Amino acid sequence: MAAPEKLVLALPKGRILDEVMPLVRAAGIEPEAAFDDPKSRQLEFATNVPGLSIIRVRAFDAATFVAFGAAHLGVVGNDVLTEFNYADLYSPLDLKIGHCRLSLAMPVEEADDDPRAHSHIRVATKYPNLTRAYFAGLGVQAECIKLNGAMELAPSLGLSKRIVDLVSTGGTLKANGLKEVSVIADVSSRLVVNRPAFKTRPAALSHWIERFREAVGGAAA
Repeated sequence: MAAPEKLVLALPKGRILDEVMPLVRAAGIEPEAAFDDPKSRQLEFATNVPGLSIIRVRAFDAATFVAFGAAHLGVVGNDVLTEFNYADLYSPLDLKIGHCRLSLAMPVEEADDDPRAHSHIRVATKYPNLTRAYFAGLGVQAECIKLNGAMELAPSLGLSKRIVDLVSTGGTLKANGLKEVSVIADVSSRLVVNRPAFKTRPAALSHWIERFREAVGGAAA
């Protein structure tokens, strides 16, 4: 019998990985032991499912791997889905994990500064497309400075007094003298599938969509 054609599941590193693994395991996928070894430098891991492997990558990269077909399914926040708007990503399922929000924040002492009083503002963010669209809706042109981390430093160092970033508890903002002034989007993690792969391998990918759907339902019960 021919071996099954390979499937690759892209999972994001960090906090979301801890939240998604109970669902992955509930769906019937158990990675090899090296996956749970903090000293392991592997990036791709075999699983108990023949022909299915897991890659562990940055959250933004999970979307790219799936969109371009290097992975066939993955876990991606809807913030990333909206930011990149990849045509070849199909998102059939909200996994009900990774809850946070994409918010505009400013120094506490300047939080009352209405952006609509300006024709042009500067914003530090990891999400330039979402940020520009948000401010365009207010009739304001936003110059976005792309940062991949340490966003909270931008106001204190004079880079930009406005930042757009993910917020969970708000503790990091408060510790850096910043205030959340507006919520741009509520965020949760989604199961995503490569559209061309779904057309050519509908049975295999539909199987895993349903297994994850059952896992989410079981977690909510």
